[in-house]
Amino acid sequence: MQKWIMSGLFFAACTLAIVLIFFLPGKEQVAQENKTQMPEVTLNAEQAEAIVKANCISCHGDQLEGGNGPSLQTIGAVMSPEELYKVIHRGKGQMMPSFKGQLEDEEIANVALWLAEKK
Repeated sequence: MQKWIMSGLFFAACTLAIVLIFFLPGKEQVAQENKTQMPEVTLNAEQAEAIVKANCISCHGDQLEGGNGPSLQTIGAVMSPEELYKVIHRGKGQMMPSFKGQLEDEEIANVALWLAEKK
């Protein structure tokens, strides 16, 4: 009886391993997904401000003074446009959501450029 149980567990483990081999992404695919490249855009301050007002003030305040999220009033002195783009695009932890599916990459880049000027 014990041999049958052990054989069944071994078979289940082998089956799971084979399924994972074919369905888990490879290192190259994960590396490609983790490469977040900021598109080149020209700053459009009015559009960026409208996007921020529509998406960010609930956590960062209407004057970017902070609240549930950190203050962004001088974020440009701390982070580059590329770093800001990555945070907005990917999100950060539980508090900062990813805006990848909600905003176009160009809109995220525009907001990142706008925020980078806040010094």
